[in-house]
Amino acid sequence: MTTTDQSTALVVVQPQVVPLLQRRTSLFDAILTEVGHAAQVLTRSAQASRPNPAGRSLNQKDETLSEVEAKHAAGLMRVNHVGEVCAQALYRGQALLVDDHALKHLLHQAASEEVDHLVWCDDRLKELGSRPSVLNPLWYVASLGLGVVASKAGKPYNLGFMAETERQVEQHLDNHLQSLPEQDQRSRAIVEKMRLDEIAHRTTAEQEGASALPAPVRFAMRCMSKVMTTTAYRF
Repeated sequence: MTTTDQSTALVVVQPQVVPLLQRRTSLFDAILTEVGHAAQVLTRSAQASRPNPAGRSLNQKDETLSEVEAKHAAGLMRVNHVGEVCAQALYRGQALLVDDHALKHLLHQAASEEVDHLVWCDDRLKELGSRPSVLNPLWYVASLGLGVVASKAGKPYNLGFMAETERQVEQHLDNHLQSLPEQDQRSRAIVEKMRLDEIAHRTTAEQEGASALPAPVRFAMRCMSKVMTTTAYRF
């Protein structure tokens, strides 16, 4: 009799690899992120991603200027600090709701460099024995809100807001370089680097297809800027 050995086949089932779905950031998540960012800016705990162009902080009050000169320099640097608070809040507000991912990245990159500027200005204010504007929360909320409204105006006008903002900031910085005390080289180094960055932001926005804003919008931005700079110099 022939015995037939029957082998039991062992079937190994390979587990099916199912790619995990990437979690999309919700609007609520984005809002929480903005709240956290605003808290860092307004509590003076934001960190710069680039070194201060004026060099290492003095970690003490700058005694190289007279009292009058230091007070004037502090007023100008406080204005510059407010300008950076407004600029990065504007860009983050625009980036919050725009659908174009390339534009969102561009706005976030510009906002990050504006944070560098405000940290450098804040460092200089400490060296001058002064402080940022007490109205910074108001300017931050107003600029963020303006950015959110602008975000739905389309890519050309969003870039137009960026270009016009930088154009106006450039003008302020040019005036400040003429007005700062000649021997205040630390403030000058910061302002000069800020000016170069602002020119780069404006140029990028124009190259990416920025549309000129309507005259009434440009006028309103200049009026808001005038109120901001006048109050920030003193408060």
